[in-house]
Amino acid sequence: MNFTRTIMKKSIGYLLLFFSGIAFSGEAAAENGSDAHIAWKDALRQEEGWYQGEEAACVADNVLLYQLDTGGWPKNLDMAKPLNEKDRDALLQKKGDKKAVTIDNGATYTQLEFLARVFNAANKDRYKTAFLKGLNFLLGIQYENGGWPQSPYQAGYPLHITFNDNAMTGVMRLLRGIGRGDPAFAFVDEARRRQAAAAVEKGIECILRCQVIVDGRRTAWCAQHDEKSLRPAPARSYEKISLSGSESVGVVRFLMEIDNPPAPVIEAVQGAAAWFEQVKLTGIRQIRKEDPSLPEGYDKVIVEDPAAPPLWARFYEIGTNRPIFCGRDGIVKYTLAEIEHERRTGYSWYTESPAALLEKDYPRWAALWIPGNPGKK
Repeated sequence: MNFTRTIMKKSIGYLLLFFSGIAFSGEAAAENGSDAHIAWKDALRQEEGWYQGEEAACVADNVLLYQLDTGGWPKNLDMAKPLNEKDRDALLQKKGDKKAVTIDNGATYTQLEFLARVFNAANKDRYKTAFLKGLNFLLGIQYENGGWPQSPYQAGYPLHITFNDNAMTGVMRLLRGIGRGDPAFAFVDEARRRQAAAAVEKGIECILRCQVIVDGRRTAWCAQHDEKSLRPAPARSYEKISLSGSESVGVVRFLMEIDNPPAPVIEAVQGAAAWFEQVKLTGIRQIRKEDPSLPEGYDKVIVEDPAAPPLWARFYEIGTNRPIFCGRDGIVKYTLAEIEHERRTGYSWYTESPAALLEKDYPRWAALWIPGNPGKK
């Protein structure tokens, strides 16, 4: 009997979905007490056929609900999680929250890529409509100087041009695919394609202008730059004006993806690669030291180790290239040990990401594009 009622309930649900055109099958999963679902972080990692299925449609309809009236999305939410009626009502009430919209932590541009995949698989107009609305949002918030803010409707540092967490380059990769007519975005009209291509070109110019020059040499980028002057700018109290050993990797990788790069791009990449080589840290290793007496049960400690692979600090002092660290008090320190435990363990102060760039990607790129290198086209 329970089985029969369940089947009848689902059948009625599917009929309602058919007539409404909105696939909210997540509610059925929630009502049946099932928590099984993919996580939003995995929504762009599925096999091609998955995007034609019911689960993909359910996630896509969730994404439509999370889309704000501005056209963009908030961050740090599992948009693949099944929603019930109460959840949906709450999201509808938040549609006008302009301050929540952002490109931080992958927000907005990843939702657009996902909607494009589901539209191509399912050909449902609502996904295309939502995609174009989001695309209009991204095109509309670009500054005249070519940069993008982390969040255009907040005051303070979210208005800065943001390289932090690959925000700006994430947007530009999406727009580049649209502008060059990649098959995934074939449904986008020609006028918007041209707009996207132009936005990327302006963005590249902005990146080149933001690169910090010290003693006549090109170095790297700050995690964020002032939206008017383009100078390095601070963010949170522990994120000071600096050269970023982490975010600059994403910027360089984007520049290296430019086909037949012009001389200014080549010079920018060369300068950044030389800077990464100059500031690498050797002979030390960051370890996790277990300590039950501490709040998290462990500490982050720097120890000497001649055999350790190179490390890079997340932040370097401009001009001296000294690694800098900062707690919530906003006071710059020069060793990790001086930072309070909460920030010491709760933030990524070192990175290994430049290693692959210098050892593999940059040499391969240089062989193609730097005059005098073997393999130069």
